[in-house]
Amino acid sequence: MRYESWAPFYGEIRRSFGFAFEREELAAARLEALLGEPARVEPLARLRPRLKGRDAIVVGAAPGGGPPPLWRLAPSEPAPALLAADGAAAACLAAGLVPTVVVTDLDGPVPAQIAANQRGSLVAVHAHGDNVPALERWVPEFPGELAGSWAGPPRSFLLDVGGFTDGDRAAFLAEELGARRILLWGFDFATVEEPTAEERERKLRKLAWAQRLLGELDRTGRSPLFLWRRDGRLLPYGSAESSTR
Repeated sequence: MRYESWAPFYGEIRRSFGFAFEREELAAARLEALLGEPARVEPLARLRPRLKGRDAIVVGAAPGGGPPPLWRLAPSEPAPALLAADGAAAACLAAGLVPTVVVTDLDGPVPAQIAANQRGSLVAVHAHGDNVPALERWVPEFPGELAGSWAGPPRSFLLDVGGFTDGDRAAFLAEELGARRILLWGFDFATVEEPTAEERERKLRKLAWAQRLLGELDRTGRSPLFLWRRDGRLLPYGSAESSTR
């Protein structure tokens, strides 16, 4: 998604959650400084060969989601690409699946993401106003290929193709890079497990935004978008049933 299309959503999100743009900019600048020189080079160009023309399975971290049952899909050439959203990297590795890409703002189990990176996953690290300490703690620990991202206006070394949470941001990335189709596994917009009522309310607000943004991607994108349900069905994202979960 071009920034001029994304910007109105980004502005509404910042107003809704009270995100200060100055903090977002500081986080982006800090991430740029932490990334090594290879991670600054043409991030979209480095990512495109991993996803273009392939089915992209975006693995979310919804409660009970687990790793995707790849054996249920018909064989395809090329093989599907796995995009793990933050904590879903751990579930993938536990099942012997190495994600093609990990999309993360570093608030999940980061050691699993580092392990995936060591085994060949490209990790797209996202900067926002609340995660500068996590960026400083973890970015230097990744041994493999990295890319940086943020949600603001284009910057030379950082991606911004749309998306708010790790899951929907991964789907936007797959669309931008020419995925054949996008399958969402482990997505649930209504179930959360945060310990306090305040945290649950905030998480549900974020998931409502993720659901809305994926709807926009479904309407405007070129890659067909599906919800992959646990019973094996692939539901077009815009169908009445899929839009409720």
